Amino acid sequence: MRVPSRSLLAVLALSLAGPLGPGPARAQEPGAPPPPQTIETRIGILYRPQPAPASYDAEAVPEDEGVAGARMGIQDNNTTGRFTKQTYALDEVVLAEGGPSAVEAAKGLVGKGVKYLVLALPAAEVLAVSDAVKADGALVFNAAAPDDSLRGAECRQNVFHVVPSRAMQTDALAQFLTFMRWRKLFLIVGPNEGDRLYAEAWKNSARKFALKIQAEKPWTFGPLARARGDTPTRAEAMVFTRGIDYDMAIVADEAGDWGDYVPYKTVDPRPVGGTQGLIATTWHPTLETWGAAQAQNRFRRLAGRLMRPLDYQAWAAIRTVGDAVTAKKTNDAAIIGPFLTDPAFSLPAYKGVSLTYRPWDHQLRQPLIVVQPKAVVSVSPEAGYLHQRTPLDTIGIDLPETACKFR
Repeated sequence: MRVPSRSLLAVLALSLAGPLGPGPARAQEPGAPPPPQTIETRIGILYRPQPAPASYDAEAVPEDEGVAGARMGIQDNNTTGRFTKQTYALDEVVLAEGGPSAVEAAKGLVGKGVKYLVLALPAAEVLAVSDAVKADGALVFNAAAPDDSLRGAECRQNVFHVVPSRAMQTDALAQFLTFMRWRKLFLIVGPNEGDRLYAEAWKNSARKFALKIQAEKPWTFGPLARARGDTPTRAEAMVFTRGIDYDMAIVADEAGDWGDYVPYKTVDPRPVGGTQGLIATTWHPTLETWGAAQAQNRFRRLAGRLMRPLDYQAWAAIRTVGDAVTAKKTNDAAIIGPFLTDPAFSLPAYKGVSLTYRPWDHQLRQPLIVVQPKAVVSVSPEAGYLHQRTPLDTIGIDLPETACKFR
């Protein structure tokens, strides 16, 4: 048999390869759908790092608090995005003293095409930024301000709250106290405005869950928890709780100046909770269930430290955008915003249930963990609290109670 020449074999191979064989790109067939385009989504985060302490502080706030969680969220979004032709980038803006204001920085990001802003800022700046970027169609995610007014009289249509409100924090702890039948409270209130607002939230929670505030006193002994030294006021503080019949002392010290001093310094042996002691929070290093241990390890590898509540809240904000863009196959903020309160949207977030946003005030519904410094004690909502929509609406401001009228 005659063997074909090599040149003839090459021609035959090309003819058999046909239209599927290797070669230059061909024109698209008439009527065929266009190939999917990669969706690129940029998300901005604005934050103000805490200054480094002048002396040694074992619990100093890390400079990358919040932004480290956002970085992990972007990493998670891009992991999913590899399969859905989506990419995500984080624009980090540090608000330094003497630099651009939060509004100026936000407007700068929006001017570059960023339509999603995560704010680790106080309530006043959240309002200012949300009003400044509203006309541009940008969505704002509040990761740090717990003020109930942001979910009430000062609510905004373009703001979504990932951080729990003060009402959610106090309701979560109040549910646990009701479950334990610790009904008599001694409320100790610090000198700052945040302390006053936290105390007001506790008064509302006490009425809601039939707890009784036996006494309320202002803290007048200064920042003893930070001082860490012997002072004449320590002896006065030790008798501060004398003559009061209560089951638990509730401290309102959002700045962390003195609340950690109160445990084990009361005249009678009583537990302490509130902003210190037993607290209700979104995240804690001792949370390990529902896949949280894997998240804790991933964050430690990424940031070189433990994950803090603000990190978790920034992560959840970034993941909110990622999950919504994946579901809707678009990063158009005009489509994503309404979708976040649609029953079809939910956010898996290491809490045992998927999280959703309340339509009436844009607060993220979520269980809060009740923890002491070294262990998870409980998870609120507590078992047995029922609701016509979801037990998650038993903590925080429910629809019949809301004062929110979006603007």
